[in-house]
Amino acid sequence: MHEAHRSGCPINLTLEVLGDKWSLLIVRDIIFGNRRHFRELLTKSEEGISSNILSDRLKNLLEQGVLTREDDPTHKQKGIYSLTEKGIELLPVLAQMAAWGYKYLPVTEELGIRARLLDEGGPKLWAAFMDELREMHLGMKRKNKGPSVFAKLQAAYQAVVAKQRKN
Repeated sequence: MHEAHRSGCPINLTLEVLGDKWSLLIVRDIIFGNRRHFRELLTKSEEGISSNILSDRLKNLLEQGVLTREDDPTHKQKGIYSLTEKGIELLPVLAQMAAWGYKYLPVTEELGIRARLLDEGGPKLWAAFMDELREMHLGMKRKNKGPSVFAKLQAAYQAVVAKQRKN
């Protein structure tokens, strides 16, 4: 059954899939935090998502083909969420949103470091990161065997956190 859309505008249609803040934050946490289990997404969200909202948004992201869910072989009742190609291709959108927020809004140093690095690295860095995400989530071999973008972003975040603890 075809669901009615407000219009055929590509921005409208994208907002119908991702237009609430929680959906994009879930995708953010999977991309940048490698949070792949429900419990991780629930308890490690800086914004404090509730379990019913998380469950609802995950269901929608699965239905829209942004994520997939497989049974976790280490635990019968757990599932592992993975990005699809559709989900991976949201990285440049999130990078642009992060760069805009970094430029115009009062972001914290630790949560803004990834935005700054992604902005400085631009599309070339995004492409390398997307290649890495394809390996992590889709099992595809990386084309670019350079240093891990995920590890670089994590290390920069950890360095800022450690510096703040010293101060």
